[in-house]
Order: sequence, then C-alpha cells, then structure tokens
Amino acid sequence: MDAMVMKAIRLLLMAVFMGTLLIWVMMPTNTYMQVWLPEIRAKANSTYFGRQGANLLIYTFPTLFIASFGCVYLHFSRKCDHKVASNGTRRRLALWKKPVLVKGPLGIVSGIELAFLAMFMALLVWSFTTYLRVSFAKITPISVAQSGEKMWEAKSDSAALRLGLVGNIGLAFLFFPVTRGSSVLPLFGLTSEGSVKYHIWLGHIVMTLFTAHGLCYIVYWAATNQISEMIKWDKIGISNVAGELALLAGLAMWATTFPRIRRKLFELFFYTHYLYILFMFFFVLHVGISYACIMLPGFYLFMIDRYIRFLQSRQSVRLVSARILPCEVVELNFSKNPGLRYTPTSIAFINLPIISRLQWHPFTISSNANLEPQKLSVVIKGDGSWSQKLYNMLSSPSSTERLHASFEGPYGPVSTHFLRHDKLVMVSGGSGITPFISIIRELIFMSSKLKCKTPQLLLICSFKDSSHLTMLDLILPLSSTNVDISALQIDIQAYITREKAPTSANTQLLQTVWFKPDPRDAPVSAILGQKGWLWLGAIISSSFCIFLIIIGLLTRYYIYPIDHNTNKIYSISSRAVLNMLFMCISIAITASATVLWNKKNNAMEAKKIQHLEGSAQAASPESWFHNADRELESLPHQSLVQATKVHYGERPDLKKMLFECKGSSFGVLVCGPKKMRHEVAAICASGLADNLHFESISFSW
Repeated sequence: MDAMVMKAIRLLLMAVFMGTLLIWVMMPTNTYMQVWLPEIRAKANSTYFGRQGANLLIYTFPTLFIASFGCVYLHFSRKCDHKVASNGTRRRLALWKKPVLVKGPLGIVSGIELAFLAMFMALLVWSFTTYLRVSFAKITPISVAQSGEKMWEAKSDSAALRLGLVGNIGLAFLFFPVTRGSSVLPLFGLTSEGSVKYHIWLGHIVMTLFTAHGLCYIVYWAATNQISEMIKWDKIGISNVAGELALLAGLAMWATTFPRIRRKLFELFFYTHYLYILFMFFFVLHVGISYACIMLPGFYLFMIDRYIRFLQSRQSVRLVSARILPCEVVELNFSKNPGLRYTPTSIAFINLPIISRLQWHPFTISSNANLEPQKLSVVIKGDGSWSQKLYNMLSSPSSTERLHASFEGPYGPVSTHFLRHDKLVMVSGGSGITPFISIIRELIFMSSKLKCKTPQLLLICSFKDSSHLTMLDLILPLSSTNVDISALQIDIQAYITREKAPTSANTQLLQTVWFKPDPRDAPVSAILGQKGWLWLGAIISSSFCIFLIIIGLLTRYYIYPIDHNTNKIYSISSRAVLNMLFMCISIAITASATVLWNKKNNAMEAKKIQHLEGSAQAASPESWFHNADRELESLPHQSLVQATKVHYGERPDLKKMLFECKGSSFGVLVCGPKKMRHEVAAICASGLADNLHFESISFSW
C-alpha cells in the first residue's frame, strides 16, 4: 500500500515539476508574454489578489505544492528505507555519478552535476538572449527618435533590465541548497550539507548578474543625463534606491565569500552573511511583491526552516559526558529522546554559550540512533579557536561540572544507500574519520541486531602521529559491553605519517568527564516529533493558506477600494511590506503551534528516559590502539585491534589499494583534506576500474 502511494505521489510531483520547468523555459518568449500570461491573468485576476494572484498561481504555488507533498513522500519512504537497502537495489546512473572534474574552481564535480550545471547555464543564456531578441525587436529608429535616445542607449537600457530578470532566475534557486530541513533536496537525493557548493555557485552567478545589472543602469543614466534616477524611490514603480541598497548588501556578502577571506576571516564571513535579510527586504521593495513571487518559493521554505531552527535552538539540551582524547579531540555525549531517528553521516549544529553565544558550529554525529537509543554523540577536533577553547576547558584539572549547550538538527541523508555495494572502502585523513564511525556503528547494528548481510569494510585512515590512533577508540560506543562485532568484516589500515616507529612518549589515558544534570535541560529530540515530515508538510501548506487568506482580505477590503487593481495609486512598497509582514506572521503562527504541540509529546517521552549517570571517580580507560598489548579479552567479542594494522613513516598508496579491489561493486567514500579527496576522485574517475563508485564527504559550511 505504501509503495503504491509513493508511486502515485512521485508521478504527481514529476508532472508538476515538468510543468514548472516548462514555464521557466517559455517565460522570456512572446508566446508566454503575449498569449499564456494574459489568459492566466484574465482568469486569476480578482478583487482579492489582483495581478499578484496570477504570479502566486504560476510561480509560487507549484513549488510549495511539491514541497508539501514531498513531505508525505519522504514520510512513507522512511518506512521503506531498510527494505530498499537490504535487497541491494540496482545502481542507477552509476556512470553519471563518477567524478568528471576533479581540480578547478568548482571542486569535485560528477557527471550528473556537470550536466545539471550546463542545463542551468543554458537556461540563463536562453532566457537572456530571448529577452534581448524580443525587446530589441521593439527598438526601432522611429521609437528611438520619439524617445530622444540613441540606438545604443535604448539597447543598453533594455539589456540592463534583462540582466536583472535573468539574475532573478538564479535568485529563485539560491536558498534551496541552504534550507537544512528541506523536503525538496531529498527528493533529488541531496542533503543540505552536500549542496552548499550549489549555493556558492548560484551566489556567484546571481551577484555577477545583479552587479552587471546595476552598473549598466549607472552607465545608461550617466550617458543620458539621468543620474538623478539613482535617488529615485517611485511610489508605484521601480524603487531604484531600494535596488541599490540591496546590491550594496549583496556586494558586502559576496566580498567575504572568496576562499582566502572565508578561511582567514571566517567570523567576518559568518556575520556578514546575515546581511541577506537586508538584501531580500530591499530586493522585494525594489521589484514589488508581485514580481518577487517568482523567487518567493525558495525563500519561503528557507524562512520556515530558519524559524523552526530558531525555536529548536532556544532549548538547552542535556550534556551527559565528554571523552577527551590525547590528540586534542573531544567526544560530547548528549542525552537523546529514543524517538529521535537519524542516519549515518548526519550532522548537528552545536552552540556552547560559555565559549560564544552567537557561534554555531557543525559537527558529524558519530553515534547510531538504533545502537544507542538514549545517547547522541558528536566528535570535535581542536583545530579552530572555538574547538581549542573547548578542549582546553575540558582537559584542565579544574574542569567544569556543568556545560550548557544548545542543539540544532540532526540533518543528514533521508536514507542510506551504501549497503548496495559489496564492499565499502573508506579513506580518511585526521578527523575525517568521524563520519565513517557513524557508518561502522550502523553496520554493527545491522549485522548484530537485524542479522543482515553487510558489506565488507576497508578503512584506510591517515594520522600525523600515534596519539591520533586513539580516534579509533571512538568506533565503539562508550558503553560497548553489549556490542557484538563478530559478524562485521572489517579491515583497518592505519598510517602514521610523521613517526617512524611506535612511541610511548605521548601515551596518555582517555579521560571521561561526567557532567551534573540540570533539571532545565532536555534530551535532544526531534523538533517536529517522530512524524516530522508530515508536520513540516502541514506547516508549509497551512502557513501558505493563512497567508493567502490574510492577503486576500487585506487586498479586498483595504487596498482594492483605494487602487481598484490599477497598481497606480496604492504604494508598491507598502504592499510589499504588508505581504512580508503577514508572511512572517503566518509562518510564526503555524510553526510555533506545531513545535509547542510536539514539545509536549517530547516532554512526556523524556520522563521515561533513565538519566545516564557516571562516576567521576571511575578510572579513565586506556586507549585500546595506543596500547595494543593489553588483554584482548577486554574487547567486545572480537578485538578491533586484531583487525587493525598500523604503518609507521609512510602514506597509503591509494591508487594501488583501490585498484586491487576485486568485486562487482565497491563504494569509495573519502573525507579529509582537499588533496586527499582530489586524489581519490581522480583514481575513481580514471576509468581504469569500473567497479569503483566515488562519494566524497565534505562539509563546506
């Protein structure tokens, strides 16, 4: 039954999606502007929505429809996840998913990504050239003579406007990749953390077009002695001042996004990006709410996601303990509601007010929702100033007794497809091993609890020195006495690059710090409950309906008596401000009500959770791998030490190791430095081994 429902929804969404693409392609043509659009406006025009009604119907409604019904589809697909994974679904588009570009400004790009990028650029070029062809056909010597302009000036004016129209196409897609709880991205097999690069690409395209749009108009105004247009704020037309303010905000954000600036001055980049609020506000004032409906869907979904994340971040979560490794790595263990489910390689955003009230940092979740139903763990490497402060604070003799934390997430893939491979090869560098810990724990659960056949595992990990071998201790949960790994086929090849032989100079105990509970803290819970996708769909649909009702009544009984749908009396800016205000109110009402309802349910479930307790006086365990000569009987059922081979003073020969993989299907996952990711991608893209299927895990927040 669920499969039939999913198939029906998939066909419906595909039909709506194809129709939306058709609109985007036809939009710059005479057929659309002179035939389709007038007919739609004639039928959609009413005293309740005016001209805005047609744009809401054509541009906004279809995408929100896809997002709402996509939530229903994802709800049913969650039930079928293990079934799909366990029967080894046939790989589709395997050739297209192989890396095509490895080095360059775009980073690692697969064939399917390159194809979609080419199609999107083709859409932009098609739109711009068609807009120009249609508009230039109307610019004749007679029309130029009547306006008192030169031919090149009239064409410059037209080209400047069309650059803005094409830039709006890019803006319509800009916010989809950074909507963390998106229901649209999973429909295409994407995650928000993996789609950040698309946001970067789109941001560069949008700002290039909008900057060219602004510069062309400045040149045109200067050439025609209309420079005073720069300070014009038209009541019923285009507001140039608002456009200039939006462009300045966009340029400030754009200037801090380039890699060198972002890496060296990350906080400047982070805080400057909040200018998106001013950018979008003045953009809507510049073009008016009616035209803004074209880009509205992506931003509307982003606002819903952002407000839900804001509500989740207000709750302080219960931090139970921390494992401190001698390699300046910390594992934070949170109490978790058993109803919270997440998939391997998921991430969470953590805020520690004692370090910074404003900074939120993403970390990979290393725990497994099934293996550890009451605990959620994240691993933090002391690389930056924030994480270094945390490590120093927890490793000091006078460590804090209680640590307040806030939590956003988790975010990750809707399903896990790695079980389709015969073997998994996981290549990591340094703290890049973290997402693989979550995968290994998932396979431990499936092999020991579900008795499923799991892929063979080859973990190739590189570390600077032997103290980093203690990161392998994180493969097993903190309480691993009941963990059975006898059915897991795993081979760990660890490489220590800066030491020629084992050394005992850095031998240290792993420390475990237990925190005192605070009754105000709550376990980490799903902000929208166990049926989160259905609740999200309800928020999207109900908030949009409330928005339509409010705007319809406002237009009918306040704006229409003044303007009579002429758009020549009532201020366009005032209309835009009222629309944005009621849009925010609609989202706040529906999201707040949903979160409060689920918060009560989460509180009832939290009462059933037994508080995880630990003794601060208990001896801290030694590292299994840093002290490999200790008794193997202490390890759970099968020693990971026996499966581990440590190589000193060398780096892994990845090309040789990957080409030696024999079998029909090998999933190759890599997480670590850019050079390592590029090397593995180049090997998989070489075409010398068709059984290697590449997937990079890189978080570019």
